[in-house]
Amino acid sequence: MIEIKHLKTLQALNHCGSLAAAANHLHQTQSALSHQFSELEHRLGFKLFIRKSQPLRLTPQGEVLLKLAEKVLPLVTASLRECSEPEEINLRIAIECHSCIQWLTPALKRFSESWPQVSVDFKSGVTFDPQPALQQRELDIVLTSDIIADSKLNYTSLFDYEVKLVLAPDHPLANKRDIYPQDLAPETLLIYPVQRQRFDIWRRFLQPAGVTPTLKSVDNTLLLIQMVAARLGIAALPHWAVETFERQGLVVTKTLGEGLWSRLYAACREGEQHQPAINTFIRSARQHAVDNLPLVKRVSVSNGDAPKEMQQSGCFLW
Repeated sequence: MIEIKHLKTLQALNHCGSLAAAANHLHQTQSALSHQFSELEHRLGFKLFIRKSQPLRLTPQGEVLLKLAEKVLPLVTASLRECSEPEEINLRIAIECHSCIQWLTPALKRFSESWPQVSVDFKSGVTFDPQPALQQRELDIVLTSDIIADSKLNYTSLFDYEVKLVLAPDHPLANKRDIYPQDLAPETLLIYPVQRQRFDIWRRFLQPAGVTPTLKSVDNTLLLIQMVAARLGIAALPHWAVETFERQGLVVTKTLGEGLWSRLYAACREGEQHQPAINTFIRSARQHAVDNLPLVKRVSVSNGDAPKEMQQSGCFLW
């Protein structure tokens, strides 16, 4: 019933001593201010000031609400300042694989320039499952392509990326134009130590074709790429994870089928995606990735609008 604008008006009225002066102070017309008070007094059922007094005097009820204004308005001002310019924030971010660090670390520079008061903590690891920790308020943001239905988490789309087949330069498949699932049947596929159903190459490329290559777990991205270069297996990774090694001639990448694309999200608790620090971080990360990463696409999907097929079963980033 009582709004912030009413408390501000009552405070101005008491400070200025007249309706005309208060209207001028608030950049309103005297008639508009008088109408506002008349409407409020009608709703409250009592008068707030004595109109013909010189200087203007508040009624006892007006004095009570004035005390309320003097308590509430400074708190509102301080809270709004804290929301827009927090003194100190610790943003806890989890990523599912070390390869994300390669592009995310430079993105933090831009973010830190606009938010120097925010300290960022990272937690990562291929066997680490961060989304339960996010739900339990142990984290603030999780970079993931795993969509958990009915989790009360918000998934903001960052970008689409292509998963490429990674081979040694002298591998027989390196000179093959088109890669089909059957081509991988006799191979050793190097994967991270998580459930194979979480991998795009398994769930969307191999399994539909009924192809099951030998699977070998490797828990380190650099070691995995070195093993590929040594002809100890093949892998499927985002292009950004192997771009440097490909330019050095250590590995080559091939398109899987007609192209195997996935989507990266920034997950946070529902409602917190609009918090200034979280929103700014997500926008900075998205823009840096689109501007700098090879073979990624900007997405037009709105916040939280995850594709249905990805909501029903998870997929692993790389």
